Amino acid sequence: MINARRIGRAVFETPDLQRQVDYYTGIVGLVVTSREKNRVFLASQVGQLTVELVQGSAARCVKLSFEVQPGTDFGDVARELAAQGIKSERQSDTGPGMGSVLVFDDPKGTAIELFSSWHDLSDGQEPRGAQVLKLGHIAFFVHDPQEIVDFYMKVLGFRVSDWIDDFFAFLRCNADHHTVNFLRGKRVRMHHIAFELRDFSHLESACDLLARKDVPIIWGPLRHGPGHNIAIYHRDPDDHIVEFYTELDQMKDEELGYFEPRPWHRDRPQRPKVWGRANSRTIWGPPPTPDFERGRNE
Repeated sequence: MINARRIGRAVFETPDLQRQVDYYTGIVGLVVTSREKNRVFLASQVGQLTVELVQGSAARCVKLSFEVQPGTDFGDVARELAAQGIKSERQSDTGPGMGSVLVFDDPKGTAIELFSSWHDLSDGQEPRGAQVLKLGHIAFFVHDPQEIVDFYMKVLGFRVSDWIDDFFAFLRCNADHHTVNFLRGKRVRMHHIAFELRDFSHLESACDLLARKDVPIIWGPLRHGPGHNIAIYHRDPDDHIVEFYTELDQMKDEELGYFEPRPWHRDRPQRPKVWGRANSRTIWGPPPTPDFERGRNE
């Protein structure tokens, strides 16, 4: 079985390439590491390829990459996928610092790229904006969350961290409480993308940055129930919801089966569970604004 270890980059098509480049450098705090005619690659301050922007007719997420164990034989993986009826393709030169990769589609049509090695892309550029630490997780509306959860568990080795009722799933592939989320919706599309910040003071600085840039905070600051992360949300120029967060629950030992204890946990110990809809959104903080909820039922 494939065992994804971390999320690498998200690939977005956008109708206005330069506008999104300006956003990811000036607000999120990534740096441009490579540029081609119709696409731009951006890395985090620690040199990891994080976002790829491609000129397109509509704003949408089209690909996710996941790192797997070094030395993984992609020929063996391709044969394993084929035995499950999944077509895959070996590719190279898909991004700076990347070697050979294996690409296939998940059930909702998002391309999944597996890579087993990467090179540091730091080049001395000083990041601006919020200077996020990493791409932490990404959430999608899907028709059938359980179907997608089953695929990510069976094919990519994810584990379920929590559910909210039967409509919102949180999956992990490493110590982080969640790397992907799937929630029920009428139309398949991205719900939000999330970037990790260092601590609460870093989050406060990000709030001040958004205020200076006249970018409204559409939810937060708050502490969530599942994952217990402190978060704020805003919309990017393509109308995607973007989360900045810190203090996400960690499962340091899979055999113990509970998340690293924290004073704000209400379960002692905090184990994966099904949360009720009524008590799941926040431990503390304001309710989401209408702008956050906009489009939820589309």
